[in-house]
Amino acid sequence: MTEQETIELSQVDDLQERLALIEKERDSLQAMVEKDEPLHPYQVELLKLQRHIEVERIPMIVLFEGRDASGKGGTIRRVMRYMNDKRVRAVALGKPTEEQTTQWYFQRYVTQFPAGGEMILFDRSWYNRALIEPVFGFCTKSEYRDFLRGVVGFEKDLVRQGTVLVKLYFSVDKETQAERFDRRMGDPLRQWKLSEIDVQAQELWNDFTEMKHRMLERTSTGMAPWIIIRSSSKSKARLNTMKVILNAVDYADRNADLDFTPDPKVVISGADELKRMDQERDQLGRPRL
Repeated sequence: MTEQETIELSQVDDLQERLALIEKERDSLQAMVEKDEPLHPYQVELLKLQRHIEVERIPMIVLFEGRDASGKGGTIRRVMRYMNDKRVRAVALGKPTEEQTTQWYFQRYVTQFPAGGEMILFDRSWYNRALIEPVFGFCTKSEYRDFLRGVVGFEKDLVRQGTVLVKLYFSVDKETQAERFDRRMGDPLRQWKLSEIDVQAQELWNDFTEMKHRMLERTSTGMAPWIIIRSSSKSKARLNTMKVILNAVDYADRNADLDFTPDPKVVISGADELKRMDQERDQLGRPRL
């Protein structure tokens, strides 16, 4: 075989590999479209909801909290997929600047708040101080206690002044989280999602559980309750999240033929989650928090 023939054969092999990758990606996209098909009627309803809050000038905030790899990001993308991005946006704030650390804790979140007719989806929120920061030592014990004392009044004022506030906590089991981390580690398209903090999440599982319990116990109120989304099944979590968001506002032209009732196995009140956590601790013979 001549050198030219070897080069041509190598080019053919490269082309075949590229075609195989394209076909694999096409099949993956097709599977994703089919998997998301049950969401489409609810995505239509989300457009109606968006139109309603625009007309009525209602500000709306949805918090997405939960452990790493619990499905928050994928759900947010599907909620927003067909909505007018001029009136709805996702906010995922990074590490505070040195200047921001000297300000009122809520200040950098408040600057992102919606005007009337807008919807903001927080991919992690001010509840970083109740969950992430105390576990990793990013805040002092005093700052943590001050947050728990102040957040309830902060949210009551927010709701009292007309903002629709939906607080979602995505709950995933330890084994599923580990599987998702392994998938991220082995997939070059998902490796960017995996941080050093994520790697420690498994080791610090019980610490995060304790912070979750305290948060639910002290910050779930009648005006701003926590809603738990069981997210080991991403498809069920996404569908039921949409139902919860749609049920938060009595918007016009709701589809009477559509089922808006959340699955009770997927959507749980904060109070019921606390009971479950306490029962689990009793069964394991651990002291209650």
